[in-house]
Amino acid sequence: MSENQIKVGQTTSYSGPASQYGLIGKVQDAYFRMLNEKGGINGRKIELLSRDDAYSPPKSVEQLRKLVEDDEIAFMFNSFGGPTNAAQAKYLNRQKIPQLFVATGAHYWGDVKDYPWSMGWQPSFRSEARAFARDAIDKNPAARIAVLYQNDDFGKDYLLGVKDVLDKQNSAKLISEFSYETSAPTIESQFVNVRAASPDAVILAAIPKFAAQFVRKLVEMNWSPTVYVTGGASLVPVTTETVKGRSDLSLYTATFFKDWNDPKWREDPSLAEYFDFMRKYMPGVQDNDFAPVYGYSVAQTVVDVLTRCGDDLSRGNIMKQASDIRDLALPLLAPGIVLNTAPDDHFPIEQIQLGKWDGSTWRPAGALISVR
Repeated sequence: MSENQIKVGQTTSYSGPASQYGLIGKVQDAYFRMLNEKGGINGRKIELLSRDDAYSPPKSVEQLRKLVEDDEIAFMFNSFGGPTNAAQAKYLNRQKIPQLFVATGAHYWGDVKDYPWSMGWQPSFRSEARAFARDAIDKNPAARIAVLYQNDDFGKDYLLGVKDVLDKQNSAKLISEFSYETSAPTIESQFVNVRAASPDAVILAAIPKFAAQFVRKLVEMNWSPTVYVTGGASLVPVTTETVKGRSDLSLYTATFFKDWNDPKWREDPSLAEYFDFMRKYMPGVQDNDFAPVYGYSVAQTVVDVLTRCGDDLSRGNIMKQASDIRDLALPLLAPGIVLNTAPDDHFPIEQIQLGKWDGSTWRPAGALISVR
């Protein structure tokens, strides 16, 4: 930190099984570069020190310590991954270093008692899973439901969310639950096991690599249960490339963004500004992808926080301002969705929109759902 610079730290997956998300950090670096060209924030330039951790918790901690102890960053910003952020949390909270807007939805980012210096950004995985389970029951009260989940905090939170609902619904049954490891090359055997259980609905908690494999197998096997795909995977093009034109499939997701693939939003001024940014600062990069839209929006969130900090960029004030976001309407969020935080509320976004696959994009299905 200096009179003309703010050093911000980040670890993310530029390599490894979740490398699709590495684009988030690249877009944020470009966004801050754009901002710096305009004078920065309150006269200070933002320097984002974004390090690859390959989605590995030990490597993530190694990179974190270098950022804090060698680079002397002011705070950590939007580091990617449930297991990697979890590995960093105790160190950062012990050192009273803000861990802001983590790129994961584990429920404990709202645990202000044990992690007062940590904060989420997106809705929690557990609440998203609850919304999926409730929707499956609404569609078919006697539904037989299977869950395929990643064997880490991300997937286990999903499983907890499903059980939150199904444990209270005698008419609905969780008939099977299967997990996979991110180190595995495929989820072929898990798909076979899920299909053999003959569920009416499948809730899929998987990163894009494995979600794409599952969706592709649906097509290959001509199998069509209702499938709920976590938003962090469904909005990445690789997940749906094999179901283009397939409006007959019963695929659902959850999102909180405007649908940048919907022609009606192409004329929206805020999306036009985003596309202009991408053309100028990220030429050649696919702009109709979850990662750049997400990275762009989280960058705007931290800019709001730092702007309100004024000249007091102490870690304590940064955390104070992050815990006092009031009705922040970001331009790429779906209409009606705003960010709010408080000292006892560290989940800024607590509304989602279910979407149904129509063969080309995810069309809104129903009203906004509060997941507070």
